Amino acid sequence: MLQLQLPKWRTSLGLGLLAIALLCMNTAAHAQTKPKPDFSAIEAIHTLSDRDNTAALKQLQEYKDKLGKDADYVLRAEVLKTLIGILYDGGKIKEADAANTELLELARSQKDNDMINMALLGVAFQMLDQGKFAMALVKLNDIQQSLRDSKNAEVLMRLNIAFGMVQLAIGNFDKSLPYFLEALKLADQIPRRRAQAKMYRMESIARLYLNMHNAEKALETANDALAMQPKIESPKIISSLQMARGLALIDLGRHDEALEAYKTVLQISTEAGMPAVAATALGNIADYYLHVRKFAEAERAARFSLEKAQAVNDPFAIAIAKANIGFALAGQKKFSQGIGFINEAKKFFMETGSKSDVENLLSEIGNMYEAADMFKEALAIVREQQKLSDELFRSDRARAVATLQEQFNAQQRQKQIELLARENELKDADIKNRQLQQVVLMLAAIIMVMVGVVVFFLYRRVRKTNEKLREVNEQLEFHAVRDPLTGLYNRRSFVDMMKGRAILPEGERREDALDNPDCLILMDIDHFKNINDSFGHATGDAVLIEVARRLRSTVRDSDMVLRWGGEEFLIYSPRSNPAQLKGLVERILRSIGGVNIEVEGASVPVTLTAGFISLPFSGLPEAVCNWEKALQIADMALYLGKVNGRNRAYGVSKLLIAYEEALPVLDHDLSAAIKAGMVELIEVHGPVKLPENNLAVSSTVQDAELVNDTK
Repeated sequence: MLQLQLPKWRTSLGLGLLAIALLCMNTAAHAQTKPKPDFSAIEAIHTLSDRDNTAALKQLQEYKDKLGKDADYVLRAEVLKTLIGILYDGGKIKEADAANTELLELARSQKDNDMINMALLGVAFQMLDQGKFAMALVKLNDIQQSLRDSKNAEVLMRLNIAFGMVQLAIGNFDKSLPYFLEALKLADQIPRRRAQAKMYRMESIARLYLNMHNAEKALETANDALAMQPKIESPKIISSLQMARGLALIDLGRHDEALEAYKTVLQISTEAGMPAVAATALGNIADYYLHVRKFAEAERAARFSLEKAQAVNDPFAIAIAKANIGFALAGQKKFSQGIGFINEAKKFFMETGSKSDVENLLSEIGNMYEAADMFKEALAIVREQQKLSDELFRSDRARAVATLQEQFNAQQRQKQIELLARENELKDADIKNRQLQQVVLMLAAIIMVMVGVVVFFLYRRVRKTNEKLREVNEQLEFHAVRDPLTGLYNRRSFVDMMKGRAILPEGERREDALDNPDCLILMDIDHFKNINDSFGHATGDAVLIEVARRLRSTVRDSDMVLRWGGEEFLIYSPRSNPAQLKGLVERILRSIGGVNIEVEGASVPVTLTAGFISLPFSGLPEAVCNWEKALQIADMALYLGKVNGRNRAYGVSKLLIAYEEALPVLDHDLSAAIKAGMVELIEVHGPVKLPENNLAVSSTVQDAELVNDTK
């Protein structure tokens, strides 16, 4: 499925965040010396902007011109803060940045530290908007140092939002979430528009869950925020949350519901005069049509999105629109035209250093080539994706660390210069008491060193304890879903995943479930007991590890390889091509049985017997034949392979009679169902190998025992 998600820091209709975060901050100094200014007119305009951005912008500009430069400082600052947010929502990025510069100059003229840092946060967001993540992080660390003693809830909320956005942009989701949660907590402490601020914070958290691939949690968070809607009327916030809902619904496969959410956003943004939001909505509508493979409709929506994005000069929205146009053209078999648009988007994301977007784009290009059976091109793209991922990650982190380190060293040098200057002044001022001062300084230094040593050892002990706890927690989390010997997913992780699998009622189908069903391949190592008996259990463990490695290297990255238990393995291959399924099983048998496994000088012959089946099976609703029943049938097919000589695979491809007659027999006796002509069977043979030593002898005995058991 061709799909492209928006960049992590821009999927939110978060330009409105600036209006919320910058609204209504009154400094203590002005509150003490002047009467509180009247903000009622600004409040009315801001409320209007929630419904009609264009009308609100016109009224606010008229109010600003009428106010003049001699008006009260707090009132002028309030006007500028509100203006910045409305300009951003209207897609007027350059004008918004100019207003932020004016606010910074005004705050500096009044030496208002909180307001200065509020405007500097706007500068940090400009850097983030341009893909300059390392520079944004340096700027935020400077602001954090300047705000160490600040108690202003609004500027602290804004700081946490900015840190969360930067961590989200560079892919540190675990570090991003605490910042967003702290911002949500601070939203309860701001003087006005608390409900709106809380809804925006919840929208940011929903977006974060989307990037963490937790669509259920994202949808739950967005719905909780929308439940607050009766308390306020704000099309901006509602459209932002509806956008998050749409993205979550797409991930959950509820495409039609997602389309309705996107259409709601498009209608709201058009009526409220928010072209940047409209461009985003059109881009997601194009993405919907790509999901459902309606490529002509996807192209039209993407081209409308491109027009909107170009009108507001939004470079990221432009790049995303071009990518969607390219995938839509490719879906219509216009590869030469489509790849041109896609390469333009790819070039932009690479130049901005947005590694997550480059990875997503390359992944979709690979899927596009694979869907067109252009496997050579798909393989080249996969390799490029891996290489770029490593390079972009390392370079971005290296730049950030180097810049921060240089800044830290410069600060330390400045502090040392200041300390030396003060020391010289003290010596010049009181030469007669020099010896006494030296004694005092020496004693103070000794005390500081002793305190520092104690603190250092305590800190190191606490850090080691925390590191051990973190390692234990990570190990517990890993072993909960992974097999400790092979590193593969375990049975529990697969069962948990399948419990969340959506089961449609009879009569309904996923749109491409029949053309691209999931596949279950259950495998068992032949004569594994003989391997343990002949070579030892250590060799048996080495064989399990090598089999796991070969299986992982044979299947797609999107396929899930599990150790089902003992010497049994399971491959879950979602959205597979039925025509290529037999070839996949043949490659699996050949990858294991084609070459002996070398363990400490011993050459161990290893083969697999497998049973496989598609899900949904033979077009049946999963309510009739769910994954557990399908896996039971695959297990019987595996057993049939054991009976018929091993080193082979049997696949149950489809029913030949009505399922009401076939399933009662197939549930318990696959052989009987085959003899009765109820099912169609696929047979795949493994590589032919000569018998070897004692394994061959014991295998013959074991085969005879197995045949006797079946009689």
